[in-house]
Amino acid sequence: MIQARTALLRSSRSSLHRFVNVTSTATTKFAAYQTSRVSLTSFSRSLATKADTSSSNYAKVFNPNSEKVGLDNLDTFARRHIGPTPANVEKMLKTLGYNDLNEFLAQAIPEHILFKRKLKIQPQQGFTESEMLDHLHEIANKNKIVKSFIGKGYAGTKLPPVIQRNLLESPEWYTSYTPYQPEISQGRLESLLNYQTVITSLTGLPMANASLLDEGTAAGEAMAMSYHNLKGKKSIYVVDSNLHPQTLDVIKSRAENISVQIVELPLSTDAGVEQLKSILKDVCGALVQYPGTDGSIHNYKQIGELVHSNKGLFAMATDLLALTLIKPPSDFGADIALGTSQRFGVPFGYGGPHAAFFSTSMKYSRKIPGRIVGLSKDRLGKPALRLALQTREQHIKREKATSNICTAQALLANISAMYAVYHGPEGLKNIAKRVYGFTTLLANQIQSNSTHQILNDKWFDTLTIQLNQVSADEVLLKALNKHNINLFKVNESTVSVTLDETVETKDLIALIDTFTGKSFDIASINDTLPSLPTELLRTDQILTNEVFNTHHSETALLRYLHLLQSKDLSLANSMIPLGSCTMKLNATVEMQTLSIPGFNSIHPFAPIDQAQGYKQLVDEFEKDLNDITGFDATTSMPNSGAQGEYTGLSLIRQYHKSRGDYEKRNICLIPVSAHGTNPASAAMCGLKVVPVKCLSDGSIDLVDLQEKAEQYAENLCSIMITYPSTYGLFEPGVKKAIELVHKNGGLVYLDGANMNAQVGLTSPGDLGADVCHLNIHKTFALSHGGGGPGQAPVCVKEHLKPFLPSHHFVQTPHSTNESIKSVNSAPYGSASVIPVSYSYIKMLGADALPYVSSIAILNANYMLTRLKEYYPILFIDSNSEGLKHCAHEFILDLRDFKAIGIEAIDVAKRLQDYGFHAPTMSFPVAGTLMIEPTESENLEELDRFVDSLIAIRQEIEAFGKGDSLGNVLKNAPHSLEDIISTSQSDWETRGYTREQAAYPLPFLKTSKCWPTVSRLDDTYGDMNLICTCPSVEEVAADQN
Repeated sequence: MIQARTALLRSSRSSLHRFVNVTSTATTKFAAYQTSRVSLTSFSRSLATKADTSSSNYAKVFNPNSEKVGLDNLDTFARRHIGPTPANVEKMLKTLGYNDLNEFLAQAIPEHILFKRKLKIQPQQGFTESEMLDHLHEIANKNKIVKSFIGKGYAGTKLPPVIQRNLLESPEWYTSYTPYQPEISQGRLESLLNYQTVITSLTGLPMANASLLDEGTAAGEAMAMSYHNLKGKKSIYVVDSNLHPQTLDVIKSRAENISVQIVELPLSTDAGVEQLKSILKDVCGALVQYPGTDGSIHNYKQIGELVHSNKGLFAMATDLLALTLIKPPSDFGADIALGTSQRFGVPFGYGGPHAAFFSTSMKYSRKIPGRIVGLSKDRLGKPALRLALQTREQHIKREKATSNICTAQALLANISAMYAVYHGPEGLKNIAKRVYGFTTLLANQIQSNSTHQILNDKWFDTLTIQLNQVSADEVLLKALNKHNINLFKVNESTVSVTLDETVETKDLIALIDTFTGKSFDIASINDTLPSLPTELLRTDQILTNEVFNTHHSETALLRYLHLLQSKDLSLANSMIPLGSCTMKLNATVEMQTLSIPGFNSIHPFAPIDQAQGYKQLVDEFEKDLNDITGFDATTSMPNSGAQGEYTGLSLIRQYHKSRGDYEKRNICLIPVSAHGTNPASAAMCGLKVVPVKCLSDGSIDLVDLQEKAEQYAENLCSIMITYPSTYGLFEPGVKKAIELVHKNGGLVYLDGANMNAQVGLTSPGDLGADVCHLNIHKTFALSHGGGGPGQAPVCVKEHLKPFLPSHHFVQTPHSTNESIKSVNSAPYGSASVIPVSYSYIKMLGADALPYVSSIAILNANYMLTRLKEYYPILFIDSNSEGLKHCAHEFILDLRDFKAIGIEAIDVAKRLQDYGFHAPTMSFPVAGTLMIEPTESENLEELDRFVDSLIAIRQEIEAFGKGDSLGNVLKNAPHSLEDIISTSQSDWETRGYTREQAAYPLPFLKTSKCWPTVSRLDDTYGDMNLICTCPSVEEVAADQN
């Protein structure tokens, strides 16, 4: 067995190609860049030279003006993004025993893996920051800002400047991580609890999650939840024919892979009800749109009763603004309510990112997908928030999970929550009343002054109009050319119009002219707007909680926003060394793009001639990603890492389907070290997961892989491999693993979660993979936003290109008649964040990008070298190729400390007292901490973190010896209230001083982010589930 493994490892170490690339000088970067844009041909690697990753070149790339100031602009980006200076790099290399970066990389990465193919990205030396902004505005100006009343789930909105400036554009909000460490996350947890409360109040259902990716994927989750709720015994899911088309496509995409049949019925009609009755015995659930995609409003109580009579789940896709006035889904017996909160303050953004919502009854609290914020208590008995019911999540349940959700849209959910806080219930209802009033005024004029027919007899904001003696194209053209307004074309003789918060009297006059050809005297209405019919109105009170009835002045909201952000740790405070999360700098020049009107004001279904800037942006971005990954084509549609995994596997399944092997090839091999989203995604694609063993050194067991690949050769669909591995290793056997799978008929999905260690050094394409996804919220500098947004382009080899996803409304790149259906609602996913990562790539350029990965690897190995005297390091073997050093992350093994009563959670919580977020805890190995510093942290910050862990090691030693100082670990973290308010008599029982608790190292006395609560009681929170804000009565009771 050992000889077989040795032979396989040797055979994987083959010599590979050399590559060339055309270079350009700094003074001709714009000309070279424009020239490079002319050709978007397929990626070619036949001729190339290697990238220069020497220390001497790093000094030039880091600061090209260090020796001479010339004509070029001085605001270069590499020295702003990469933390260590050339002098720091020299010091770290000496600590590791090397003299040059090239020498270090040659030892850190196996020879047959270290390609260093020179990238072709232009400008080669990168734009400076000011040049980048000029270029971005030039692209944005190619998009035409038109008043879009297109609708289809997207509405114009007004983002209050106080929220834009102090939340969307605030690094304290957008650089924080998912709040898995609740003691330093109470601010955004409170805001997300506010979001959940908005959703539960408006939908009438008591349990809501903290957001999903978009409305289409939320509907897909509803379908899957309904199917799995009946354990797959009933395989028909019914959708109303009045659903948004893009939502239907996403549902069909999800359903096909798990063998659920989607049946469309007109459920608002008697005929539709009868058809439902005829198939009811096989129905697991049903979904309706309320209001419908045509704007109509119907009573679906009978549908709910029918579905329930057969034990199915009834879901309603709905509109939050409408729900401030009309009856909630709970009135119709809905089990699930879902939709998008985009119109609560989040701009179009050409389709995203936007926070979807999903609510249900308490009965399904353990089946609802996504994260849930819940109330618990801390060590001192004080109320505190945390993420509840985490055992539902995919990283725990793996292939048994019914959803692969790994992120949310936290930043956007927080915007929508603050929008509701700022406006309050009356403000929201006033906006809704105004929207309905304008819509009805338009309807009245069309009905009385034209021969057109309004097809929906009830509405909130949308009218569908059957035209008479004029075509839809003519009406759309008149609206656009005369009034700069976009309408929606339903068919050749029908259009629809969806009004929103941004509508003005001039728009109403313009629309009346468009449909009637007549002028309208706005004074004739006497400033009185029509009101919704009483029979449609809800009768309960909404948003009665104190938080929605307090912060209505800008001063009040500003202070509330700053109060919450002060409770949280973000990259604005200190490094966040989370392994597998890549918490690097989100540069201001990159993040500014979120507020550029030319990017954020475009409706996703606007005519393509109005989105030429986006077309250029997407084309160039995908071309650069092809270059970086070594692949041939890219789709930007997936809007999360897990969504990227699902898309990649769906493409592989579609490839096999094209060859007549869809049913047969249903086995997915996954190493046991893989992240939980991998098996969850495979299960969502209808694949059977077969685990592959790992060796004691953490690498894939190639013998076990060969045995299983050959055993399942007739049925092998794919393998999912993370590279570098989830253990943070450049496994030398990866190419052999890929060859084995290909030899047995499978394709290779390479998870791009750890791409930050590959850029410019190696690539999935060079390794031989067929498809990968990229987390641009990791490798390419998009912010994590406290738990979203994410974006995950999927890159493929030529043979998978024909299957890249299509979209109902937009001709996406590479789409063919063999394309898979949309994987989410918008054609380019969260398109408005693409400029962030595009800017990152363009400012670093081909010369600096390889140093991002090089320095990330160096930083990790420097920290490892300093810490290995104090803690065991997993899987590093100085005598083994590819395992002598870690890649960009490494694992501290704390398991031996359990014998003396110290666990990983004690170290993680104590790090909060040192002002740091803990590394990734108990993943991928239980009882460990995985550390990833990224390239953005400077040497001083690396040393502060290492010094903190060394100090904690001394505290562990004290605990093991029975020294009372060691108790500081068990009581960590220490909140400011704990330090100040605990009585001296109580404190003296602890055996250490207040100063030892709060200021264990000198640097903390001048700079520290305090935990605002003590260690949380997780069990209490799950046993006493409370997932909404306290009511007025509860607040009053607490004050008495």
